[in-house]
Amino acid sequence: MRGLLKFNEPLAIHTSWRIGGSADKYFRPADTEDLAEFLKTGVRDDEPITWLGLGSNVLISDNGIRGVVIHTLAQAGSGAITFSETESNKEKVLIWVDAGVTCAKLAKYCAKAGLLGGEFFAGIPGTVGGALAMNAGAWGGETWRLVKQVEVINRYGERAIRSSKTYKINYRSVERIPEHFSKPVDEWFVAGCFSFERGDPVIATRQVKALLQERAAKQPIGVFSCGSVFKNPAGDHAGRLIEASQLKGFTIGGAQISPKHANFILNLGNAQARDVLALIDHIQSVVSKDHQIHLEPEVRTLGF
Repeated sequence: MRGLLKFNEPLAIHTSWRIGGSADKYFRPADTEDLAEFLKTGVRDDEPITWLGLGSNVLISDNGIRGVVIHTLAQAGSGAITFSETESNKEKVLIWVDAGVTCAKLAKYCAKAGLLGGEFFAGIPGTVGGALAMNAGAWGGETWRLVKQVEVINRYGERAIRSSKTYKINYRSVERIPEHFSKPVDEWFVAGCFSFERGDPVIATRQVKALLQERAAKQPIGVFSCGSVFKNPAGDHAGRLIEASQLKGFTIGGAQISPKHANFILNLGNAQARDVLALIDHIQSVVSKDHQIHLEPEVRTLGF
């Protein structure tokens, strides 16, 4: 194995919230081949596996995570980032993107290459793997509208290519369609094949910059948060409902509802996972009482 293997690794440093305990075992693969080797030889059959990318959109328990945490975030120059054009015509281009590539990098790559349709990735504070796992979206765009195929890996290091048609896709949800699979083996995304339209790189780059400026104006940037905490209910926005309940700035322990955007919870510097959970519960209770709407968390809890 060529990757980084550690024991009792603090996970807070690997998350955008800067919250969470330690992992029993932590592995950062050098590439997909290295990951497959580790899964074949370095993980017991009874050992739980947890996947981590950019560390956004997750809340890790103060007690950490048992078993092994596999951290797929690619590092520049490590060889783990691979953009390879596989098929093209006058209107469309298909490219494979590794799970550890950040969505922001994918957006900038597509804009520079004049590949249209992926500009919204600039607004997703995570990796392609996380975007595939939850059908992440921003500004009206969604990940799986562009997906043609995915590469998956199971806990035994076995890899396969799956069509997008073998998955049921909903808002912030991706599920396997059982009849397309011969056995119920856990699989995780290690790459995705995306379809983009050809276009003008100048226009695409200008649009990405405009979206990033809009994000900076409306969302808290440069602070410890996980991104959006709640899914938007049908026909409305979670942030609007929370703000209407006059909860902006409300604080529990070291966790605060952002004064800038109500669907963000900030770590003011000393927040613990229990503070965030208590704040999530409080938001749900108040919004349910005020608006008769149950807000469903978008953030994923790990280790609880």
